[in-house]
Amino acid sequence: MKIICVGRNYVDHVKELKNNLPTVPVVFMKPDTAIPQDSSIIYLPEFTNNLHHEIELVIKIDKAGKQIEEKYAHKYYSSIGIGIDFTARDIQDQCKESRLPWEISKAFDNSAPIGNKFIGLENFKDKNKILFRLEKNGEIVQQSDSSFMIFNFDKIISYVSKFFTLKTGDLIFTGTPAGVGKVSIGDVLECFLEDKSLLKTEIK
Repeated sequence: MKIICVGRNYVDHVKELKNNLPTVPVVFMKPDTAIPQDSSIIYLPEFTNNLHHEIELVIKIDKAGKQIEEKYAHKYYSSIGIGIDFTARDIQDQCKESRLPWEISKAFDNSAPIGNKFIGLENFKDKNKILFRLEKNGEIVQQSDSSFMIFNFDKIISYVSKFFTLKTGDLIFTGTPAGVGKVSIGDVLECFLEDKSLLKTEIK
């Protein structure tokens, strides 16, 4: 199982980080060790002073595929979940300034907690308008829906499959909206998909 992530996929988030709008999906990867065994607790890494939360919709791949045409991409997934792409922003900024890869800021252990279940697409009125939000200590800090994605689910799958063979069980994090911010010890993060709480974690 591999974790494929898409960056800069919401215009408001691109603007808040003062990045350029992408013309193709920005893709990076995380190892399976990024998924914690227990998502209810995340320990603040010692190597960062600026750990950020980034809530994301997550696609689970149902069957293997390569060079998937966009018009057939919907056949390769049937459920959506929620996850957090934790980012060591200070480390990422240092890497970007030096024009170096920034996996160490994104792909470290326990950096990709996911919700306790995936929801079948048949439960949503419109897969292109799936609501989601993140609450920090009971206050909404990130909120959006999939209609604001620059590249929708099918475009992402088609693009990614040009480079990587997708296999059953692979996960695709599809990008985060505006509102990313620092987390501190004692913070409680809760992620909602529509009105369902699927992920709750405390920073230790």
